[in-house]
Amino acid sequence: MRPVNPAVRPLEKPYAIGASRHVAATRERRRYNRWVADETMEDFALRFTARRARRWPAARVAATALGSISFLALEAIGAALTLAWGAGVAVSAILTVSFILFVLGLPICRAAARAGVDVDLLTRGAGFGYLGSTMTSLIYAGFTFIFFMLESAILAEALRLFLGVPVWAGFLAGALVVFPLVAGGIKRISALQSATCWPWLILHVIPFAALLYAGVAPDAQTWLTWRPEGAPVSPAVAFGSACGVLFALVGQIGEQVDYLRFLPEARDAAGRRRWWAALLLGGPGWIIPGAVKLLLGSFLAVMALKLTGVATSDPSALYHTAFATLNLPAGVIVLLTVSFVVLSQIKINVTNAWAGSITWSNFFARLTRSHPGRVVWLAFNVAIAFVLMWGGVVETLERALLVYAHFALAWIGAVFADLAISRPLGLAPPGVEFRRGYLYDVNPVGVGAMALAGVAGLAAGSGLAGEIAQAFSSFITLGVAIAAAPAIAWATRGRYYLARQPDALAIGESRCCICDYGFDQEDLLRCPFYSGPVCSLCCSLDAACHDACRRSARIGAQTYRALRAVLPAAALNGVRSLVGRFIIFTALAAAVLGGMMMALVRAGGSADFGRVVVLVYCLALVFAGVGVWLLLLTNDNRIKAFREVRDRTARLLREIRAHRRTDAALREATGRAEAASNAKSRYMAGLSHELRTPLNAIYGFAQVLEKAGDLPSERRAAAGAIRASSEHLAGLIEGLLDISKIEAGRLALNVDLVDINAFLDQIRRIFVSSAAEKGLVFTLRLETPLPALVRIDEKRLRQILINLCSNAVSYTATGEVTLAVRYRNEVARFEVADTGPGIPPEEQERIWSPFQRGAAARAAHHAGSGLGLTITRLLVDVMGGEIALDSAPGKGSRFTVRLMLPAEHVAPREGAHGPVVLHEPPVLQAPPDARDIMVIDDDAAQLRLAQIHLEPLGFIVHAAASAEAGLALLRNGQGLRPRMFLLDVDLPGMNGVEMARQLRQDGYGSAPVLFITGHAREADALVGDEHTPDSVLVKPYRLDDLSARIARLLGDSGGGAGQSRLDRPAIAAVDAGPSSAAELIRLAEEGRATALRKTLAHPPPWLDRSALDRIHAALDVFDLPAIARTLRERNHESPGSDRAGRR
Repeated sequence: MRPVNPAVRPLEKPYAIGASRHVAATRERRRYNRWVADETMEDFALRFTARRARRWPAARVAATALGSISFLALEAIGAALTLAWGAGVAVSAILTVSFILFVLGLPICRAAARAGVDVDLLTRGAGFGYLGSTMTSLIYAGFTFIFFMLESAILAEALRLFLGVPVWAGFLAGALVVFPLVAGGIKRISALQSATCWPWLILHVIPFAALLYAGVAPDAQTWLTWRPEGAPVSPAVAFGSACGVLFALVGQIGEQVDYLRFLPEARDAAGRRRWWAALLLGGPGWIIPGAVKLLLGSFLAVMALKLTGVATSDPSALYHTAFATLNLPAGVIVLLTVSFVVLSQIKINVTNAWAGSITWSNFFARLTRSHPGRVVWLAFNVAIAFVLMWGGVVETLERALLVYAHFALAWIGAVFADLAISRPLGLAPPGVEFRRGYLYDVNPVGVGAMALAGVAGLAAGSGLAGEIAQAFSSFITLGVAIAAAPAIAWATRGRYYLARQPDALAIGESRCCICDYGFDQEDLLRCPFYSGPVCSLCCSLDAACHDACRRSARIGAQTYRALRAVLPAAALNGVRSLVGRFIIFTALAAAVLGGMMMALVRAGGSADFGRVVVLVYCLALVFAGVGVWLLLLTNDNRIKAFREVRDRTARLLREIRAHRRTDAALREATGRAEAASNAKSRYMAGLSHELRTPLNAIYGFAQVLEKAGDLPSERRAAAGAIRASSEHLAGLIEGLLDISKIEAGRLALNVDLVDINAFLDQIRRIFVSSAAEKGLVFTLRLETPLPALVRIDEKRLRQILINLCSNAVSYTATGEVTLAVRYRNEVARFEVADTGPGIPPEEQERIWSPFQRGAAARAAHHAGSGLGLTITRLLVDVMGGEIALDSAPGKGSRFTVRLMLPAEHVAPREGAHGPVVLHEPPVLQAPPDARDIMVIDDDAAQLRLAQIHLEPLGFIVHAAASAEAGLALLRNGQGLRPRMFLLDVDLPGMNGVEMARQLRQDGYGSAPVLFITGHAREADALVGDEHTPDSVLVKPYRLDDLSARIARLLGDSGGGAGQSRLDRPAIAAVDAGPSSAAELIRLAEEGRATALRKTLAHPPPWLDRSALDRIHAALDVFDLPAIARTLRERNHESPGSDRAGRR
């Protein structure tokens, strides 16, 4: 024997669609496949029986499988053989066939139980291929509904005989009573077989015990020697014919296999013994009690003939005769007989119906690539049996069983030979492969062996080889199948078992990429079309891939290779052409129709009838030709449509892959851009800090020099120039940081309710005086009524309008500047128009870029950073608005901003505020009891600047270059207790925030802290519940702002350092301090109870004791609206509140 070629065909290159990296299953396909994979309803039809489903003990599985032996057709067959050929021949045939069936069933049951597959899946891998096993599925399905009919007919006859039920009603009952039982699957069937085991066994034993007790049973010699009158002369012919009938039971091994796949895997020696016992008992061992029942049928036939003189093979009548020996009332005898028959037939028909539903599922799934569910095929199987019973086919089943036996033996014989002979000899690969993606459509080993055996058996059965060969045609069929399968496997070197080498998958369960369920590795295969593991069920049902992983293994490719090996090229092209296929299929149809018509002519006999049949044949042939032509054209059009769809899908997939590559490149570029933007933002922030600190020294000392009374006027002018340049640099830094923040997406809008009328009036007051100084008229014009309250980020809107109005005032020499506002449908339009020189068209786009200014601005030498319009445009974009420019040289400019300003369509609620109230800064003067101030900064210039500014005001400045040095000075300062601390945030070692916490722990909690930082981000982070806006100052700062902050902080702490007075005409945009009414009301409205409580720890002087008591009582119950009302009332009453400073 030549060993099988170990080189299995590798995975072939799939066509265009399958060449994609990943084709995702559609949602509809996933939903459908998940539905048909329901394990409770489907009982693992079409796939491997999962290990988690093998949860029953081996004994219960064996008992469930043995429940099938209850069918009374065994007694009927035994009785019929005895009445036809005598008891001796019947017994010999029963024993012989029983032994053969046991031998055939042992390797089949063993392989199926180990592989966890049903008989259809086993046949696929045992030499038949994926579509080759379709024929065997049809044979097996025929066995299930043939015996379903026989058992239902026995039941119907019993009901008619004993209860007078019409035969049709008995047929219907036999077909429908099992449906709900089988629909529940193996779980319900197992429960039924367990519950009915002992009742059935007792009812089965009672009649034979009664016969022995009554002494009316024939003895063994009488039984075995009984022969009918006119029996065949040749015992060999009788024996062969009897064996031919009994071989029809060979299909029962398939039903046993369907149960045995649920056997749990053995894990130890005791488990292996239980596994083998259950396998032998529930598998091939079914024939042992089956043979006993066959012999009992033979015995009952002789007994009934002896007692009643009537020869019958009806098991109902036979058991009624046996039960009658009990000498009980007739009604009891009938009840016992009917109960026994009904119980027996239900036990077997649930198995027939269940097995039929599984095999029909396999059959149609392979042909249609769909699976509506096992229950549908259960109904289909039961419906076929009922229709055939209704049509009276049961009476003609004897010859049908003889023909069926040949096909069943050819199938089982080929499977047996593959498992018991070919694999041990190395002619076939080990294991049972059932997954579509690894199989050829047709394996010539099993299909060829079954075809040869079927032809040989039918030829012998037709009498062509004589009477003996005709009688032993079943043995000829079995022998040819067993001999042919290994021979074909040897001739083909086993290369048609596997289309490609199975892929190694992870041990345990993995998920199917289509249905997304978990499966054992035996039930999964690697799919190149879907680029992932796919379960065998989804693989069987998939029609989209068109076998991308095994194109050469499809039946069309196999047929083409076979024809190419025997036909010349010209003949092969003719066969493949449309006309050639039409001739071939029409000839086949003509042959089938001709055979049917010849059978009708033989049955009819008369010449006139023959002429009618010929006429019908000719008409049928015409219709057959038309049908074949239509089918061929339809199939060709389907193939063309599929190729077109495939090509278009391939193009779409290529486009998708290209888009994905583009998207990936875009994401990568976006990531790089974001990283660069972040790096730029970090660089700008760091650069800003490095610039702010020295710039603050330049700016501060310039202010000191400018205010020095003993400085000559020309030097004071130089100091003013230094101060102005420093202010310009500070504005430039702020603008760059704003742009960086917006571009990095870190600008967060703080939307709140704003009194828009008061806000615009404030803008008007800011520019009226500066415009008047240049001889201009600044006008605010409200073209439509405005709502009382709108929702907007007040700070950013102010920045936009101030930038535009400031540019208009700066670049207009004569005339006027107008701010016009129109409001409609919650959209506000702000229009800033001037009578300046205008902007040429070629410059109107350039001025929005950073550091770009128009020619008029350059000619007039206007100061400015060149960032105002850039920031304005970016802010408008961030706020979801739009900005437009309308300008012409000599005609002025008009900037139009459109923003969404949602209105509050109610009366102004308490707590809604207008713009931040403007105050004059208080004058700083050190009180006698609050002279000590500690300044911590690692820059000596900053320390010196603080000393020069604060010491003339009466303060004693204690300077330190680090937090550690400052704490040491406090601890060793001989009673030093500063009333205030000025801390740089960015200190070496312990930073300013950490030092502030340490000061609170050391008992300096009552002393206010003013943080001074060169980082704008640090300032934003510090302003929160813990620190108010007045307690943070950003470098470079105006010395007047520093004085105002110190005055307010010391005043809030009770030091009384500042007094309010109006000594400057300009309006300073300084935020209200934390003790102002506006700030306290804002904290109450925002729900910041902790910050409010900390602020009120040092109450402002304008709050009297009664108001403070009410506020603290409301704070205890978190009644913040009540606090806001109290503060608002006191704010109106007190002349010292922040409203007193409003102009």
